[in-house]
Amino acid sequence: MADEPITRPLDELDTDTLLDLLPDIPLWVKCPDYERVDWLNKFVADMWPYLDQAICARIRSMTEPMFAEYIGKFQIEAIEFDHLSLGTLPPEIHGLKVCETNENELVLEPAVRWAGNPNIVLVVKLLSLRITVQLVDLQISAVPRVTLKPLVPTLPCFANIVVSLLEKPEVDFGMSILGGDIMAIPGLYHYVQVLIVSEEESTNYHSCLQKTIKKQVAILYHWPQTLEIPILDPATVAVKKPVGMLHVKVVRAQRLLKKDILGTSDPYVKLNLTGESLPAKKTTIKKRNLNPEWNEKFKLIVKDPQSQVLQLQVFDWDKVGNHDRLGMQLIPLKLLTPYETKEFNLDLLKHTHINDPHDKKQRGKIMVELTYAPFREESMKLDGPQNSYGRKESGIYKSSESEVFRGAGLLWVMIQGAEDVEGQHHNNPYALVLFRGDTKKTKMIKRTRNPLWNDEFQFMLEEPPLNEKIHIEVMSKRAGISFRSKESLGHVDINLNDVVHNGRINHKYHLINSKNGVIHVEIRWTTV
Repeated sequence: MADEPITRPLDELDTDTLLDLLPDIPLWVKCPDYERVDWLNKFVADMWPYLDQAICARIRSMTEPMFAEYIGKFQIEAIEFDHLSLGTLPPEIHGLKVCETNENELVLEPAVRWAGNPNIVLVVKLLSLRITVQLVDLQISAVPRVTLKPLVPTLPCFANIVVSLLEKPEVDFGMSILGGDIMAIPGLYHYVQVLIVSEEESTNYHSCLQKTIKKQVAILYHWPQTLEIPILDPATVAVKKPVGMLHVKVVRAQRLLKKDILGTSDPYVKLNLTGESLPAKKTTIKKRNLNPEWNEKFKLIVKDPQSQVLQLQVFDWDKVGNHDRLGMQLIPLKLLTPYETKEFNLDLLKHTHINDPHDKKQRGKIMVELTYAPFREESMKLDGPQNSYGRKESGIYKSSESEVFRGAGLLWVMIQGAEDVEGQHHNNPYALVLFRGDTKKTKMIKRTRNPLWNDEFQFMLEEPPLNEKIHIEVMSKRAGISFRSKESLGHVDINLNDVVHNGRINHKYHLINSKNGVIHVEIRWTTV
């Protein structure tokens, strides 16, 4: 009598045995990090006819210049697609993993398998031959990393799709040669023979070709190599970051208009850059003076030196009522040469219409000195003494010990959001940023424990903030009047040494005096 087969319940089997029994088990069953996405497969299936056309169009645009490089070589007259379709069978996603990062992006890792029925026919014309190569029995298994970045407030809310492979893909396909012998292509036979010899486990040029394709795909797109697909026009979504610092010295004004009853004026100057929402800078007020001397210095953050304009406005201060504008002038930053101080002695105008024929009234002059100092392209790293900074100019590295703006820079703070912040009486959170006696404040978001602020603040400094801390506190404010109108939801003190040495940090910090609260902060230090 034959022995009865041994049976064991599934929960007693180890992982390897289960995989042998169920080799195609989906990732969402094996790995808890992967989610089941039947809805996404249904979406892909319904969209597949349109995705097929879009992907094929991109394949044509990418391969045409590659094919063009071979025209005239090896006596090849033409290479073109006779048919190009991915077929009617869409790929299936056997699991989807969503990865959380501190960056302004969304990272997806789908497990993709595709056993397709593509109709891909490539025609190669050389000499009197017309060789037709058809791709058949295509099967692909891959785990790509798909990153949507940066996230922007413009539909579809991301600017680019960046794709890379976490591991080499599994590729299997067949090739059918019609209308000629593929080995008749000059030089190809020798190339295939070399590949066969170099791959000991290969027995024919077909399997060697598969391995070569997998290697080439891995070289091109294996992480950290990526394929970037633009979705939105960069001009429509670009958030301009500071690129330099404008040093302004308001020297003097001469022969200003008389606005007071006593035949004098109380002038001061407002200065700001166009395209910037920050408050304008102001000089001191010079009482009863039509030829004021200021010699006051200011720093303004520059985001686009080719388009931004410095606006200078001279006002007559009045204790009561509005201040009368005595005159104004505009200076395009594109007139400046980096690191070179340029002096401007300009006639004041009534308004921005510089060539207005009706504006003949003499309003006096204003004299200013401007210096534009671009930030360094790479984040500053301190490897030596604190003052060992420098910059490169005309191919020669010059020590910055003798430079006027040695060590000056911009501390850029982005308060992105918070999680699990909770007050005892209300949850209307906002964040305070305190540094060197200066206080900045984000907008308040009502009735939430997970606010998203995305507010940025800038501190212009004369030297790196070494051995200093920045204090960030999450507060909640009750709407309306109350004895308990404000309360703290937690705080954190961030040491800026790492920012100075690395140029940038992007972390989530646990809030002190908060049960589970976390705040997401990005800080950059950039020097001129």
